[in-house]
Amino acid sequence: MNAPEKVSKLSAPGMVPEIVEMAIPADERVWVPQAPGVYFRPLMLNTVTGQWWNLLRVTKTGVVSRHRHPSMVCGLVLRGRWRYLEHDWVAEEGGFVYEPPGEVHTLVVDEPTKEMITFFNVNGAMIYVDEQGKTVGYEDVHSKIDMCRAHYAKNGLGAEYVDQFVR
Repeated sequence: MNAPEKVSKLSAPGMVPEIVEMAIPADERVWVPQAPGVYFRPLMLNTVTGQWWNLLRVTKTGVVSRHRHPSMVCGLVLRGRWRYLEHDWVAEEGGFVYEPPGEVHTLVVDEPTKEMITFFNVNGAMIYVDEQGKTVGYEDVHSKIDMCRAHYAKNGLGAEYVDQFVR
């Protein structure tokens, strides 16, 4: 995917280059651990809008997280299947998911799924809540960048590896 760097004479000065990446990486070190059996792979981390685009990979069964978002979230299931405890549908390979702002949902991966990978576009934040809906933690684009830097520094890719995804 890497091509010689070309700058169009029509591009604005200081324009940040496009990102062209294989979404599912060949190098396992790119996956950032989030919890046991739960990983994410950054694709774009936009510090201006507060959005991030990533792959969520789950290699365990059971509850992944209970959370809500202040803005909409969209997803596309690439592998496996998953569901929310609060709904009667199952998100399967090729399925598109829209999550409305403010809704609390509990992501679950059931047997016999060995691996689930879903592309998500998150706008704003991910707010983790307990069974009563009380906030117990959060993630935003800045905390995601921090998680990436720490993971990549530790695994040999280098903390700056994440910079290619930051806009």
